[in-house]
Amino acid sequence: MVSLAVLRAMSCLSECAPPLVGYPEHSAEQLLADTQAEVLSNEAINPEYRRLVLRAQGSALFAKAGQFFNIACPSTDQEIPYLRRPMSVFNVAPEREQVEFLYKITGTGTRALANLARGSSLRIFGPLGNGFRLDEQWKSIVVVGRGVGLATLAPLAEAAAERGIQVIAVLSARSNALLMSVERFAAAGARVETVTDEEMTSHPEHVERLLRGLIEAGQADAFFTCGSNRLMLLLKRLASEFDIPGQVALEQQMACGIGMCFCCVRNFQTDKGIEQRRVCFEGPVFELAEALPW
Repeated sequence: MVSLAVLRAMSCLSECAPPLVGYPEHSAEQLLADTQAEVLSNEAINPEYRRLVLRAQGSALFAKAGQFFNIACPSTDQEIPYLRRPMSVFNVAPEREQVEFLYKITGTGTRALANLARGSSLRIFGPLGNGFRLDEQWKSIVVVGRGVGLATLAPLAEAAAERGIQVIAVLSARSNALLMSVERFAAAGARVETVTDEEMTSHPEHVERLLRGLIEAGQADAFFTCGSNRLMLLLKRLASEFDIPGQVALEQQMACGIGMCFCCVRNFQTDKGIEQRRVCFEGPVFELAEALPW
């Protein structure tokens, strides 16, 4: 059941939120639902991350790149997660009624989540937040991510490909074993560049040389990033220097996921000065120029 607080938040969303781009026939109430989802698989994809594939119906299948769900992690004999965990959408396949997430085991909630077996169920609330925005005039965009940010950015490559926009993806990780979504980006037609700590190619100076080469070649109409404060600051500097637009998907601890608790408030630099915004409600995708380091 959806609580009274959630229903009130839905009302607020429908009255106060900006138009839902790409959903001309759906209201906020129709797009927000606490969905009972069935676990189809829950397996490790590398030494640190797992892939959770769920069967779901209704609103969950309308999720777009950059949006997230608030997931109710199960209780175990040892642990009882109190709050839901926000997770960005890794993949949505409406034709198969599937929604996918990548996650790293870091605490009580994700440890419990890792215990879910095929056939079990859990509740996912969403899709939530504002996702990535693509300008039809862009011909080529640069996507730069690290860690779990690679999960958040992977659907963006497919959305861009559907619009005929070329994607150059610079994917960063501590090691080749921890690189994620490489095949996913390649399958979407993206040109993939991988940089890792173990190969000493992920340091900012090397990544900056790559990016400056793309800018010089006219292949950077916009920047997109997630997962690394260091990479975000690099992109912000280059975007300012060359007047390139950009967006960043921010990761933040959340409680409600719908803007009511103000747990995820962060500072942003605007023309009017420092403004405080809720990552879950005004984001999680923000203008790169306005985002501040954490």
